[in-house]
Amino acid sequence: MMNRVVQDTFGRPLRNLRISVTDRCNLRCRYCMPEDEYVWLPKASLLSFEELERLVHVFAGLGVDKIRLTGGEPLLRRGMADLIGRITAHPDIRDVAMTTNGVLLCRVLPALKQAGLHRLTVSLDTLHHDRFEAFAKSARLHDVLRGLQVANDVGFVGTKINSVITRGVNEDELVSLLGFAESVGAELRFIEYMDVGGATQWSLQKVVSRAEILEKVEAELGTVEPMPRADSPSAPAERFRLPSGQTFGVIASTTAPFCRDCDRARITADGVFYLCLYADQGIDLRAVLRSGSSDEVVADTIVRAWARRDDRGAERRRETPERGVLYQIEGLRSDPHREMHTRGG
Repeated sequence: MMNRVVQDTFGRPLRNLRISVTDRCNLRCRYCMPEDEYVWLPKASLLSFEELERLVHVFAGLGVDKIRLTGGEPLLRRGMADLIGRITAHPDIRDVAMTTNGVLLCRVLPALKQAGLHRLTVSLDTLHHDRFEAFAKSARLHDVLRGLQVANDVGFVGTKINSVITRGVNEDELVSLLGFAESVGAELRFIEYMDVGGATQWSLQKVVSRAEILEKVEAELGTVEPMPRADSPSAPAERFRLPSGQTFGVIASTTAPFCRDCDRARITADGVFYLCLYADQGIDLRAVLRSGSSDEVVADTIVRAWARRDDRGAERRRETPERGVLYQIEGLRSDPHREMHTRGG
């Protein structure tokens, strides 16, 4: 299959693919999974590693060169080092990253490194054990902190820490989170609380905006200097430099969305292809794969979908200031693909 140039209706290329390998998670963070009960994807519906490897091959032929493995919590799926090895072996894939909550990191870091994983992104919203337990319904903050330290020790570079800042929860930890990130050789990215599927407790009043985050950081640490984005104009984070030289990012999807430059697509663990994190409908690639179709037919299905893409979900949400949650609980239970933990961050 020859490489093809694929663009959507805004001229956005297909470059960045996020693959969810499971919808299960071992935390219950308030901004993603605040409820007590969930509807899970049937295990038999999940794509095999062979099917995922095949999809990576097809997407690479359409211009994708960056893969991010997500969940749920991806490390709950056994054999992730095997999948990473299959993907990193592809000559057209230049960057393979994983987003994880870090709870299980320590025991698998050597295997992930040996398999060729390029980068890690670890979710960490607080450094306080009592807050972590209340916020994520887990007492395993120590495992997350230790995992980040070990990742640095074994030689992972370019590690990111994602911190969702929520009013009344952790907006007083901006400086301490920056200090911890620097101590483990990671770059912190503050994320505005997003009104995505699964965020059933979201409200605009709980959002700590990009402007407020920068104001709080500057009040404590001095003037921050914006950094150019020319090296990666589609990257979600705006980056800044502190007077100390430390860098950090802000992802302002709620107050300053970046839809016009978005080159990201998502595949759920059971093979549904989503063109936007906010999209209500997806394309069932599992059915195409398992029908015996050739790679060319799979590619044509992807190209047709991407060529029609006019999604700018975060921008459209911002244009509705009176908005509430994206989906009520009943809507999420009727279609678990709407959940953030199903389609991946």
